[in-house]
Amino acid sequence: MGRLTRRAFALAALSAVTTTGAAAAPGRDDGERRATDGRRASSAGPRATAEMRGMWLATVTNRDWPSRTGLTAAAQRAELIAWLDLAVRRRLNTVVFQVRPAADALWPSPYEPWSQVLTGTQGKSPGWDPLGTAVTEAHARGLQLHAWFNPYRVSTQDDPTRLVASHPARRHPGWVVSYGGKLFYNPGLPAVRSFVQDAILDAVKKYPVDAVHFDDYFYPYPVAGQTFDDDAEYDAYGGAFATRAAWRRDNIDTLVREIAARIKSVRPGTQFGISPFGVWRNASTDSRGSDTRALQSYDEIYADSRKWVKEGWIDYVVPQLYWEIGNSAADYAKLVPWWAAVAKGTKTRLYLGEGLYKAGTSGQPAAWGKKDELSKHLTLAKKYPEVRGHMFFGGQDVELDRIGAMTRVIADHYGGPAQPPS
Repeated sequence: MGRLTRRAFALAALSAVTTTGAAAAPGRDDGERRATDGRRASSAGPRATAEMRGMWLATVTNRDWPSRTGLTAAAQRAELIAWLDLAVRRRLNTVVFQVRPAADALWPSPYEPWSQVLTGTQGKSPGWDPLGTAVTEAHARGLQLHAWFNPYRVSTQDDPTRLVASHPARRHPGWVVSYGGKLFYNPGLPAVRSFVQDAILDAVKKYPVDAVHFDDYFYPYPVAGQTFDDDAEYDAYGGAFATRAAWRRDNIDTLVREIAARIKSVRPGTQFGISPFGVWRNASTDSRGSDTRALQSYDEIYADSRKWVKEGWIDYVVPQLYWEIGNSAADYAKLVPWWAAVAKGTKTRLYLGEGLYKAGTSGQPAAWGKKDELSKHLTLAKKYPEVRGHMFFGGQDVELDRIGAMTRVIADHYGGPAQPPS
């Protein structure tokens, strides 16, 4: 289905939405009939062995949802519900919904402004509560809703004056670093770390989300010829560390460790998962690393993802293994056993992030032109009991299914519904 098809589907949902009245209070929805239908559908047959079948639904720059800024509240809501229904049709069981794409919010937050992806104007209320509705409607359909937060990205452009005047980044300009044409909160500041956690935990307190989810963006990916300016912060806080890199890694470790504990204190049943870049370190750099020749997240974005798993700070890890089997720099078939070995014996569940967006897309290696490439990934992963499922990026690619790669996965591996691991 293309976007026109999805809009047509959304219009059908919209007619149901508009007949039930306006949105209810934050975190709750008035779709009683849909909730009943969802419970009936989710209990229609026996559930298979638990496995993660997830879909990322990105909102930054309106990648997946909403289809454009400025839609009416009813139209936005209908599109969102259509995405949840798509997940059910594709026999998935989890939607990872991006609710804080850039130091903003898709719920009424006292900490940060409403996201501009909704209305086109940052700070302007859309007239409804997307996160609250998503949680309610997902649960009604037997889906888990994982709330996806980007910790440090402030804006995808680098002019602070384009942020709404009340934005924390404008009230605290010393928190912000301009780098690579974007704005970021500085991870080296304890005040930033505390604020980011408070902003995220506001959503956890308000809504029964099944998980808090981080992606792979911590310190920004390197940009040639540019320097992330944290000299003052390193001088102030980095004295106990041998190198700036070690200090930066500790800043990210501290965020992960602290927010993990705070999530459990606020809502004990809520999981905490991270989807890091798929390569920790290359074996040529570190004997514990993978047989790869790729960017090393440990060294380049200061993300010690292996440590988070080994220490048990996170409930699940979803390395982004967005390469084909046989890739010369980062072979999917070599990375799966490496991550399985990392997760073995830990309490951290291992899921694999799948690059569905590459299937049938021009400019990709030849393997991505074959509809069975992703199905082969799942077949290979079944050899490793540590792998508990997969997540697919992203929503529009699950929908478009350009060459039938997702359809092939469903036919080969998703014969019936499955519960996500608990």
